[in-house]
Amino acid sequence: MTGLRWGILATGGIAHAFARDLRTAGLDLRAVGSRRLEGARAFAEEFDVARVHGSYEALAADDDIDIVYIATPHPMHAENALLLLEHGKHVLIEKPFTLNADQAIAVRDLARAKGLLAMEAMWTRYLPHMIRIHDIIEAGTLGEIRAVFADHTQRISDDPAHRLNALELGGGALLDLGIYPVSFAWDMLGAPTSIAATARLGGTGADTEVATIFTHASGAVSTTLSSSRAAGPNTAHVVGTEGRIDIDRVWYTPTSFRVTAPDGTVLEEFVSDIEGRGMQFQALAAEEIIADGATDSERLPIDETVAIMETLDAVRRQIGLRYPEEH
Repeated sequence: MTGLRWGILATGGIAHAFARDLRTAGLDLRAVGSRRLEGARAFAEEFDVARVHGSYEALAADDDIDIVYIATPHPMHAENALLLLEHGKHVLIEKPFTLNADQAIAVRDLARAKGLLAMEAMWTRYLPHMIRIHDIIEAGTLGEIRAVFADHTQRISDDPAHRLNALELGGGALLDLGIYPVSFAWDMLGAPTSIAATARLGGTGADTEVATIFTHASGAVSTTLSSSRAAGPNTAHVVGTEGRIDIDRVWYTPTSFRVTAPDGTVLEEFVSDIEGRGMQFQALAAEEIIADGATDSERLPIDETVAIMETLDAVRRQIGLRYPEEH
């Protein structure tokens, strides 16, 4: 352990999940900040957090903190990250990294200027089964990869006031759910060279379903589907000339997968056996990066995070989705 002192900014559901996994990993969760002091106090009591702040500015100014996990809604990520970076804090920013690529570039550039880590909390990238999948692909077991398929589909509230349906909060299936399969396609095949997208918009104007087809530099294709109104299989597949990987439900969480040859022979089975939800692995990776004196993640470099935001921007242009602050 490097001994980094963690803070958490905001106290919603994802902050609770992250705090539980920090405790599971034995990391030093030392402070919490909220716009409501009573909310910060309740969170601190639940997770035995010593330092409590009733504003984000107070957390940023806390000299007893090295790194902060940002758990606010999407439109606040850039503002929060810039505040923390200006105060010399490393940041782990809940995905999507920002609302759009311009904001992502601003965060990246300030982090570089300050010599600090700004890392997207795409926790799936750091899970043990994903690390093993990379090993299999790099060993050539699948041959030439021809296609990648993934969905992230859930039945979530259709209440117009729900965060996922509120455009002013960056609501919609793409940024909340679609970021997972889009990032996975990038991870497996690299940047798309062509992008085609279609969507269904709900009553508030937020996207409820989004489907994409990407072509990649190798000629491989990827397809993704995200939905906030219907629960699908939530599986992912990597298909090569010499074999395929089938990742079971729920593919972006700790789960199992199989490697299968074209004749149906199962070459490998992998079953995740970890404690907690698995969000601790990204935190451990951040600690290791900083301990090594680095300021970027090899698993998800910040330039790739920015480029993925550019891909999401391109998808949104095709489906006609803009957020209020972008008008």
